[in-house]
Amino acid sequence: MRLSTGFWQTYKEVPADAEIPSHQLMMRAGLIHKTGSGLYSYLPFGYKAIRKVEQIIREEMDRAGAHEIHMSVVTPGELWKESGRWDAMGEQMLKIKDKGGRDLCLSPTNEEAVTDIFRKTIKSYKNLPVTLYQINTKFRDELRPRFGLMRGREFTMKDAYSFHVDKASLDEVYARLFKAYEAIFTRAGLEFSAVEADAGAMADKDQKTHEFQVIADTGEDEVIYCAKTGYAANIEKAQTKRAPLDFFKTENVVEEISTPDKQTIEEVCNFLEKPQHQSLKSLVYKSMIGDEEETLLILLLGDDTLNELKLEAHLKCDHLKAAVDSEIDHEGFVKGYIGPHKLSSKARIIFDSQIDLEAAYVAGANKIDLHFGNMIPKRDVENFDVADLRTACKGDLTLDGMGTVEVKRGIEVGHIFQLGDKYTKALGTTVLDNNGKTMSPLMGCYGIGVTRVVAAAVEQHHDEKGIIWPMSLAPFHVYYAEITKSEENKKLANDIYQQLLDAGVEVVFDDRKAGPGFKFKDADLLGLPIQLIFGERDFKKDGMLEIRIRRSGESIRVAPVDIVTKIKELIASTK
Repeated sequence: MRLSTGFWQTYKEVPADAEIPSHQLMMRAGLIHKTGSGLYSYLPFGYKAIRKVEQIIREEMDRAGAHEIHMSVVTPGELWKESGRWDAMGEQMLKIKDKGGRDLCLSPTNEEAVTDIFRKTIKSYKNLPVTLYQINTKFRDELRPRFGLMRGREFTMKDAYSFHVDKASLDEVYARLFKAYEAIFTRAGLEFSAVEADAGAMADKDQKTHEFQVIADTGEDEVIYCAKTGYAANIEKAQTKRAPLDFFKTENVVEEISTPDKQTIEEVCNFLEKPQHQSLKSLVYKSMIGDEEETLLILLLGDDTLNELKLEAHLKCDHLKAAVDSEIDHEGFVKGYIGPHKLSSKARIIFDSQIDLEAAYVAGANKIDLHFGNMIPKRDVENFDVADLRTACKGDLTLDGMGTVEVKRGIEVGHIFQLGDKYTKALGTTVLDNNGKTMSPLMGCYGIGVTRVVAAAVEQHHDEKGIIWPMSLAPFHVYYAEITKSEENKKLANDIYQQLLDAGVEVVFDDRKAGPGFKFKDADLLGLPIQLIFGERDFKKDGMLEIRIRRSGESIRVAPVDIVTKIKELIASTK
């Protein structure tokens, strides 16, 4: 590619709405163009990087035994209505009507569409397992699109779906695709962690699911990680236990304590001169299962935080929300002084598993300006459940007590699920098993945000000068700058460019009429792994060209006759 005839423009100024490095650098380096809120066009260099990711994905998915298809971006509303997700997907789904008044949507995901293909094609267990995948456009009408390609509304995604006759088959393919994902992100040159995750609305909550998180300070997700044991989980899913605590043990009876105008844990514990973990935090929630509503009183150690996803998973409820003040009053609770002892409400009581049920705590007395002291859950509260409900945090121990966890920030670039028979049952999809009986196949789902992988790579690989591409994702491997005036040297520079092309080297030839400072700044901003410089002044001194390694800054002098061999060596050895 000759830049003198190429389509490329760089920018000095950081776009006003670009908050994180990847968004800033991809705009400044001319990789993407913003066409609207959360909408981006991929320009030549950016699109080549995207195609590199796609190729790695195709090779690893094909190696794992998957078959590539291509589904329509627009899907019929009737499929989503069959599955029950037409309304459940909410405002993220962009819905339209065609001229015949039929409901359509821009696909945010494709479980329904692929299941429809499967049910009209496969009829026997003999054809299972099978895994289908595509690399295609998705649209999710994000309320707050931000961070460029990291959270846009339209994006490129690889989504795969597997079908199985039994759980053993699903587990085997899930493990195979897990390894394929590890290979994909390793080849992409990313530092990542595979973590246990929550399935959200995509799957049943008792099925396996993992996220692949690229470690980055600007990541939206928090990942709990223990280097010693290897345990890793999204903070929404992480199960840990508190480091040893000095719980207060006593046999004294419950007593009322005056706590005038002290409603928060911090206020009460400071007033009583007690550590917060010797108090109980009381939270009122409402859950729905079908048409049945239930009031919940959730108890945590005073300095812990509720993980709503864990609570929702424990209840297996359809909807969960914190009670508003009017609902708290209606149930007979006194806001700021809620506790589980002598409770008039019929609320279901659930204690977090990190509460020592035989220890004594300070808890609300359900009366204004009063708390209970010496309240022992096992002795003073009837009919309660226990569950892991707290949010894991830095300094916790792994459940086996063998390691201490840290918190890292991550960018989710891949997510794999075991879907069970949720979608095949909803869409009436069956095959004949080996006994000739109909059964609903089990499914797995495997997604990678292709465009997000590119943004995550930039987020993880850059410096103050610009992008530093991993070799595997770089739009081109070599940036070749010609800084010459004589016709003889211009011809030699062109000959070297042709030799590189003939040798199969992916090279950008900067033959623009611009000064060296301008070219070097553009080269660093674009961040191709290898920079080759034909500087006429230095060439006259020693008859050599300069090779610079973008990541390390290393400089190498090479004779023209050795350029191709040396460049190919560096491409093979540079990450």
